[in-house]
Amino acid sequence: MADLIEILAAQRDPAERIGVFSESLHAEETEALRELEKHALEKGIPIIRPHTRGLLQCILEMKEPGRILEIGTATGYSALVMYTYAPSPCSIVTIEKDEGRAAEARRNFDTFGAERIELIEGDAAEILPELTGAFDLIFLDAAKGQYIRYLPELIRLLPPGGVLLTDNVLKEGEITASKFAVTRRNRTIHKRMREYLTAISRDERLRTVLLETGDGAAISVKRRGVQ
Repeated sequence: MADLIEILAAQRDPAERIGVFSESLHAEETEALRELEKHALEKGIPIIRPHTRGLLQCILEMKEPGRILEIGTATGYSALVMYTYAPSPCSIVTIEKDEGRAAEARRNFDTFGAERIELIEGDAAEILPELTGAFDLIFLDAAKGQYIRYLPELIRLLPPGGVLLTDNVLKEGEITASKFAVTRRNRTIHKRMREYLTAISRDERLRTVLLETGDGAAISVKRRGVQ
């Protein structure tokens, strides 16, 4: 494996080599999670990258959340990462629109005995306004063009000091390019993601930092004492 990493790294530019090397260091993963990850990748189902898994693990240790919200369950891999690595027992609410993936996620949760994960099937835009209470950590990893639509409700559900982690915000670097360099079919997502990044960066209720890790991630913390 190490030799393969060296070969792949030699074929990339410096930024890509850093990414390959960094991902190779994120090795902590249980055997059960590794099998779930392998299954998802074999079926072509997008799941979080090792970078993002490591970032989640760090946030879990720092924040020690009691209540977590996830938008975009897929087959349940990321929810189970959070469930597994949370330093103390926590409850997780996760939302998935796709019926087939929701069914598979439920099976995976049952296999893991993850009784404190609640899966809500449906459109997050309709479900979020119905949620009450505060979530110490919100993980957003769903349809990229909908992020800006979800944002007002996500901010409402965050308590002061709460963390919003948004994944895949750079879209393989495409978001940094001019809209004219993006294929016509992707211009709507390009526009909406830029709107979202601008919104979380300029909203006075949030402190946000953009990371290049994985496919890009944004960490936003709800500021204390700001309405």
